[in-house]
Amino acid sequence: MTQTIPLGSDARERFVLEIANVLAPERIVEAYFFAPLRQGQIETGVCVLAALPEGADPQPTEPVSGDSSDTEALAEASAPAFPEGARISSRHVVYSARYRWTRKGPERGKWECEVIAEADAPLITVEAVVQGVQRRASEPLEVQKIDGDAVRAMVAEAQRQWPKTA
Repeated sequence: MTQTIPLGSDARERFVLEIANVLAPERIVEAYFFAPLRQGQIETGVCVLAALPEGADPQPTEPVSGDSSDTEALAEASAPAFPEGARISSRHVVYSARYRWTRKGPERGKWECEVIAEADAPLITVEAVVQGVQRRASEPLEVQKIDGDAVRAMVAEAQRQWPKTA
């Protein structure tokens, strides 16, 4: 059963649609949405995504015995955040996604968004980096971890609500 995560705002809906325009939703394994920040007239949002490499087979694969990555691949395969049916791979492409939305003032409605491939890393490393960012922040940062199935459900819901932008 897929958990449906409420989108929460027009900005979140628009953000997930922008991400889906750059990164195929079926590649997304997990996402970390940071709570949006409003400073004056500007709202900004950040998301860190772990995705299967482009062209990767989304079917599970068996680790090869004797390979040094066996233990890591098996640990990742049994991790609860690893979506069912995703490829067992030691590394994932890590994307950062950001939006900047002018909420008030003369440029009201201006929207900028970027989705950038930043690195490749195991899922455990992605989670550790996100937790490190939370610890180092001067204010507590709320982060919502969402698995790939829930991200795909969010995209589908946003596309139903905003069919003209999909």
